Amino acid sequence: MSLIDRHVGFVQALREAGLPVSVAEGLDAAQALRVIQLSDRESLRAAYAATLVKKPAYRPGFDVLFDLWFPASTSGMHTQRTDRPLDLETAPVEELRDHLTRLLTGGTDQELREFAQAMVGRFGRQPTTSPGRQNWFSYSVMRALSPETLMARVLQNVLQGQERGGLAEKNVRRRVYDSTRRFEDAVATDVRRRIAEDSGIERIARSAVRPPLDQIDFLRITKADLARLRREVYPLARRLATRLTIRQRKGRRGRLDFRRTMRASLQSGGVPLTTHFRPPRPHRPELVILCDTSDSVSSFAHFTLLLTYALREQFSKVRAFGFVDTVDEITRFFVPGADVVEAMTRLANEADMVRFGRTNYGHSLERFAERYGDAVGPKTSLLILGDARSNYQPPALDVLSSLVARSRHAYWLNPEPTTQWDTGDSVASEYGTVVPMHECRNVAQLTAFIETLA
Repeated sequence: MSLIDRHVGFVQALREAGLPVSVAEGLDAAQALRVIQLSDRESLRAAYAATLVKKPAYRPGFDVLFDLWFPASTSGMHTQRTDRPLDLETAPVEELRDHLTRLLTGGTDQELREFAQAMVGRFGRQPTTSPGRQNWFSYSVMRALSPETLMARVLQNVLQGQERGGLAEKNVRRRVYDSTRRFEDAVATDVRRRIAEDSGIERIARSAVRPPLDQIDFLRITKADLARLRREVYPLARRLATRLTIRQRKGRRGRLDFRRTMRASLQSGGVPLTTHFRPPRPHRPELVILCDTSDSVSSFAHFTLLLTYALREQFSKVRAFGFVDTVDEITRFFVPGADVVEAMTRLANEADMVRFGRTNYGHSLERFAERYGDAVGPKTSLLILGDARSNYQPPALDVLSSLVARSRHAYWLNPEPTTQWDTGDSVASEYGTVVPMHECRNVAQLTAFIETLA
């Protein structure tokens, strides 16, 4: 495969993985290749990253694909090096674990990569029924060497009688932890390289890279992703508050400016043909959030509750309500200074949002209007978050219409793709006739929704 073919395939793989790469950026990357030493793989990586990677969140996926399309040279891997203390192909596992212990405390990245490649070659191969094909797995390498169990051995070798629990032990633990992660990454990289050699780069590229964090569907998000999303929430909350304030300013005038109006009337013989108004006094808007917390949208609900927690600092007044088949105010769980994880736990244990356990939007809206109808007023922006699936129960459109009519703005964010609206028990289009409904499956779509508010 020529360099041009690799360049074109690599750029296309980045796009398929969700990284935004324009034609101009692809040309910039090609121009950068003319001014670097192509034999230096890390310079090649840096050139591509500088021209194609826009956000730090895109870098992990970029590195995985780069290692597939521009793999490190493995020539000489099957020849025995004279400076190695043991034969990696035949040495007992305990001697390999001792060697890995030394690498975790004082080995270079190159030594870790070479050891990882040798261990994948020895332990990562699994038999297959297809002739000429092999299966490769990281798990079998990790199970054979168990690097996570080497900490006690490392501490004994490094500390050598020093006091345990002090700063020295903490530094050693951190160094070994980081080295273990690098070793695991090196093993995974070599496994992907070998699979790509057997099955083709394109096949492994489609499954090796997770979408960027801002493009992961809320309904498929993991706990680890939610922890990373907490850093994304606060900038979004500030932007949402700003956009709603701008819309309120555009939607109303200030008081009549009598002096400017009278001065302007002198040009028309004292007749005030043009009236002038004072600019409206800016104020922080009020926000009411109605959030579906049922199990079917639990990941989306978790994220929206994180957003609610962040929004409290941006609005003059925020009231949040959760529902499954009845509604309860959950604002009390998100007081300033509260730990967000503890707030989530208390909400799950103490909030009264469930009667029979099946989502019922109609009954929840009726109960909200009955118990908390005064929360929505002419200064309120109403934000509804849910999939609009009500288990074939009456949707209570008249109740929702009255709530929308009393509010200044109303929006509905639906975590399902539009292709699934109105399927099964979904009444998305019916609710969409009352309040504007927007598809909001990930952070990127939420960001786009916030931008449209301006």
